[in-house]
Amino acid sequence: MATIRCHDQRFTSIEAIIFDKDGTLADVEAYLKRLGQQRSQLLDSRIPGIQEPLLLAFGVENDQLNPSGLLAVGSRRENEVAAAAYVAATGQDWVAALETAEAAFTEAEAYLERKADYTPLFPGTEEMLARLAGTNLKLGLLSSDTPDQVSDFMQRYGLASFVQAQWGVDGSPSKPDPALFHLLCAELQVAPDQTLMVGDSRMDIKMARAAQAAGCVGVTWGWQAANLAVAAEADVAIDQWTQLQVVH
Repeated sequence: MATIRCHDQRFTSIEAIIFDKDGTLADVEAYLKRLGQQRSQLLDSRIPGIQEPLLLAFGVENDQLNPSGLLAVGSRRENEVAAAAYVAATGQDWVAALETAEAAFTEAEAYLERKADYTPLFPGTEEMLARLAGTNLKLGLLSSDTPDQVSDFMQRYGLASFVQAQWGVDGSPSKPDPALFHLLCAELQVAPDQTLMVGDSRMDIKMARAAQAAGCVGVTWGWQAANLAVAAEADVAIDQWTQLQVVH
C-alpha cells in the first residue's frame, strides 16, 4: 500500500489509482468539437434547423466546449439519445428518431477516422504512468468512451505495460454509476476504499464518492474553458502530473 500526496492532501493505504481518459490523459477538446459539429451538420442535412440547438445540447457554443457538457462527459449512447430527442421533437416516432441519430453518429465517426490519432496524451502523462507503474500500485482506466475506443487508445499510445485493467461504456451502466468503479476495482482485485480516482469532471467525482473510493483528484488542464466545478468539488485539484506523488 502507498500514501499519495497532492499538495497538502494525503491519501493513505492506497492500492490502486483509476484514471479517466478524455480530458485527463488524452487531449480531446479539438476532436470533440469537430465530432459535435459533424454530427449536428449531418443531422441538420436530414432535419433542417436542428444544428444549432444540437450544438448547444452537446455543450458547444462560440467554438468552445463546455467541460461539463454532454459531449465532454456523456457516453456515445447518451449523446445519441439526446440527439434522438431533438429528432423526435420534429414528429418522428422514437424508433425512427434513434435510427436517424445512430446513422448520423456512425457517419460522422467515419469522416473523422481514427479518434486515437487525434487525441494525444497530455505532456508528462506517459512519464507519470511509468513512474507509478514502477511502484506496487495497480493502475486502471475508466472512460465514458466505448470499449473499442478505449482499447484503440491504449494500443495507440502503448499503455498496456502501465495499465492493468480498462473499462469503457457501450450502453448501461455509465458514469456516474458507482457500479463501473466497482467492476474495475474487482478486475484489479482491489477494494474501492483503497482506490483513488483521478478525473476531470463532476461525473468522476460523483461516481467515486458513490463508490466510496479513497478519494478523487481533479485535474484542471484538459479544456480551454476554465474547469471550475472539478477544482471546487474534488478532494484536491492538480495542474500538473508532478503534483501526484507517491511518498510512502
